[in-house]
Amino acid sequence: MHEPIIVAKSPKRRFRGAGVALAFLLAAGTFMTGLQLGELGIVSGRESTANVFTLFAGTSEVAVPGDVNMSEFWRVWEILDNKFTTTATTTLTNEEKLRGAIDGLVDAYGDPYTVFLPPVDTQALNQDISGNFSGVGMEVGIRDGVIAVIAPLPETPAERAGIVAGDIVVLIDGKSTDGMRVDEAVRLIRGEKGTTVTLTIFRQGDTEVREIAMVRDTINVPTVTTTKDGEVFIVALHSFNELSEAKMQEALREFVRSGATNMVLDLRGNPGGLLQSAVAIAGFFLPTGKVIVRESFGDNEEEKLYRSQGRTLRSFAPKDLVVLIDGGSASASEILAGALKAHGVATLMGATTFGKGSVQELIQLPSGASVKVTVARWLTPEGVSISEGGLAPDIAIARTPQQVVEGVDPQKAAALNFLRGLPVATSTATTTEATQ
Repeated sequence: MHEPIIVAKSPKRRFRGAGVALAFLLAAGTFMTGLQLGELGIVSGRESTANVFTLFAGTSEVAVPGDVNMSEFWRVWEILDNKFTTTATTTLTNEEKLRGAIDGLVDAYGDPYTVFLPPVDTQALNQDISGNFSGVGMEVGIRDGVIAVIAPLPETPAERAGIVAGDIVVLIDGKSTDGMRVDEAVRLIRGEKGTTVTLTIFRQGDTEVREIAMVRDTINVPTVTTTKDGEVFIVALHSFNELSEAKMQEALREFVRSGATNMVLDLRGNPGGLLQSAVAIAGFFLPTGKVIVRESFGDNEEEKLYRSQGRTLRSFAPKDLVVLIDGGSASASEILAGALKAHGVATLMGATTFGKGSVQELIQLPSGASVKVTVARWLTPEGVSISEGGLAPDIAIARTPQQVVEGVDPQKAAALNFLRGLPVATSTATTTEATQ
């Protein structure tokens, strides 16, 4: 287990996740990839001195590195206190100033997935992991430097309003997202149940932007849904939360009882979630010891391998398995799809995945805030970085935004034909945009 940069004073239960860590607007918060939850306790062999972080560390104090001169920081603080003039009727509190300083420090690393989360955002994240929250039901992330929709969740205000994967968020209630961080977008889009948020979005192929208004609501994140089409059993896995392993196990029992021989595992629009869920679910299809994913820490530490526990279906396994993927399939979805493809148990069909392959560690602060830090990268069993272009399907099938809105699904139709031995008309469009 990769240990946190900051070591806890006492052992705490930690979780490592693999969500799209893109600050998902599962509207009230953010799914984080590679989550490791723990309480902040500072352990240092050096003499501790009070500094800008003391407020957030409670009774713990953080030692400033010896080569860091804090005098300029405090000088600027003093200048702003004495000189700054504004027409606003309210002034910043000391706590707000300190949090702004921390935001700046984190932002200096230039990583969109490394963020400081105030208490309200940390609470929202914890709600996301448990599988229910309040919001509009969509995930957003950074794509090519702009705020983009990863995927709307089924049966949510976002999906009902016509939001589709790949939509670029230009304005949030009239505020430009140019240069905006994901966590800021999350804060602007989330809100109380019953209130309205208006997004101005640009969709590939359009010549003008669209304004889409959504009423925030309580979101219950769906985990698994199942259907049967003749001899083909279809499992749609919508997220990797604390319920996913158990729900998937129930779905597989249903598959065995159904008498179906083939299966479609639909990971489209699944932004990820907890790593342990992805590893456990992969183990239902892979023999004991097979590598599911590699966690690379660069040159600083030995690579960590996650292997199957071999809780397989054995003789009840589907004769043929198709995994559906698209641009909304990210992180844990890419881990699962990549493992099943690498070991020859599944054919990937659809469009190229999002390509979210970094690992974040979430460190809780005593104030209720937290820091999410990128600590590693996910690699497929063959050692290919998931972040470098995502996973390409074995059989590329395009799906347009209009088809998504109208409920037309050529990708699922192609999967069913493939499993029945019928001809499949492949598409030359293999990029993420082909399905958006």
